[in-house]
Amino acid sequence: MPARNIPVIAVTGSAGKTTTKEMIASILRRRWTIFKSASNWNLPPSTRKYAKQIRARHRAAVLEFGMLRKGHIREHCRLIKPGYSVITNVGTAHIGNVGHRVQGIAAAKSELIRHMRKSGTLVLNADNANSRLLSVKGFQGKLLKVGIRNKAHYKARGIRFLGRGIAFRVRLNGKEERFFIPCLGVHNVYNALNAIAITHSLGFTAGEIRKGLAKYPIPYRRLVRTELPRRITLIDDTFSSNPDATQAALDTLASVNRKHKIAIIGYMKDMGKYAVRAHDGVGKYAARKRLTRLYTVGKLARHIAAGAKKAGFPATRIRSFASRRQLHQALAGTIKPDTAILVKGTHLLKLEKTVSFLKRSLSGKRS
Repeated sequence: MPARNIPVIAVTGSAGKTTTKEMIASILRRRWTIFKSASNWNLPPSTRKYAKQIRARHRAAVLEFGMLRKGHIREHCRLIKPGYSVITNVGTAHIGNVGHRVQGIAAAKSELIRHMRKSGTLVLNADNANSRLLSVKGFQGKLLKVGIRNKAHYKARGIRFLGRGIAFRVRLNGKEERFFIPCLGVHNVYNALNAIAITHSLGFTAGEIRKGLAKYPIPYRRLVRTELPRRITLIDDTFSSNPDATQAALDTLASVNRKHKIAIIGYMKDMGKYAVRAHDGVGKYAARKRLTRLYTVGKLARHIAAGAKKAGFPATRIRSFASRRQLHQALAGTIKPDTAILVKGTHLLKLEKTVSFLKRSLSGKRS
């Protein structure tokens, strides 16, 4: 398959992989028939399967290269060598599997730079401090940077949060172009910039990019917003969780124009010895977000509550629950009109059931 020489685009990073992949695919489909990896099936066994599924009709392949530990990304590249690569950011997802240090994450992600095509195109985040830990030494291809704050080849300006999404401008071919993404969260502007950088490099027009971004399918249970009666906004971000993604979700909650803000946050997995510090840090971050209430779910998530208290968040507005059932009993009948509710946690907690419970109870339907 690599001998066919179609563009192979690989996306890795601590957060934003699936959304970036979906945005790239949506743009490429304006003109081409493409192959795209399914859902978030992104570990080497899935890539081995994808290598056999790419056909002559496909003009490009867009793949997530996920990792749980060192060596996984090298294995992806051995199976399908990309010529275009995106590292969305370097955070602390799965940090317990790589020596409990962010340098371990950066080293594992750097395998993509070392093992992609030497003359390829690499996209990095100019605003993500940990991305400076990535090893670009020896890379001979084209390095492109995206950003909002720092100098970048693709920089978003004039960001505006609208009711159903985000508008922003990017300079392409010397002209300011306007774009809209139908999703929440400023972190998704970075995902869109990654997609713009890749597809613009592949020769797609501003118009094709604009249409692709405006119509990309929002991945399942990733900051999906539902409007319920009595001005209640529910944000479902229950697919997975790590410290960076949880902070981004809290930023999104803070940006919603509602009088009351409730965050329901479950524990995060694969943190290893970093677990207490990671959960504590999320709690401290939550304390700065002007929440009305903070609910935590799971044993480790008690450290989120402790971190919020240490940062000055009133203890009377925090509750910790061992189980989803206890949480539901506490939520029943307590949510006021004009409230935004974020539900966030590892998929192991099955907090999508909390989302369903809230939809039923707040819509006036029997649960």
